[in-house]
Amino acid sequence: MGHFLLNQLAFVRTLTLKEVEGIDEETSHLVPVGFNNNIKWNLGHIYLVQERFGFHFTGDKMMMPDEFNSWFGRGTKPADWQGGVPKMDELRALLKDQTERIKRQTAHRLPHPLAEPFTTSAGLTLLSVEEMLTYSLYHEGLHSETIKSIKRVL
Repeated sequence: MGHFLLNQLAFVRTLTLKEVEGIDEETSHLVPVGFNNNIKWNLGHIYLVQERFGFHFTGDKMMMPDEFNSWFGRGTKPADWQGGVPKMDELRALLKDQTERIKRQTAHRLPHPLAEPFTTSAGLTLLSVEEMLTYSLYHEGLHSETIKSIKRVL
């Protein structure tokens, strides 16, 4: 199961990155009518949540600036951004490297229980590293579909 899960993480990430190929800075900042966020926010949010699920809740060091939470955390929006939000190329590079780091650092402890269970905003309680990463597939899929929807509207 663990090896399969890590392969799925890499596969889903490849699809997400393929979806944003050719998206330039200007386009990444557009927020269409009916949407709360833009393509860049969705990418940053995917990265932030995956860092938490892959590293934070397991006690490992996350690889991101402190400002990521204020830019891409739950309830944030591009209209409130302060400071140097990463460029699209930077986000793509972070996202590309993230799944390999997760594989290297967590593959050996997928079934291990979390020090403290985590309950998602939807009410699902996750008890292990494997459960966190499995749930992250759903999370990334939601935001990848939002990116597709934004692209269709644009």
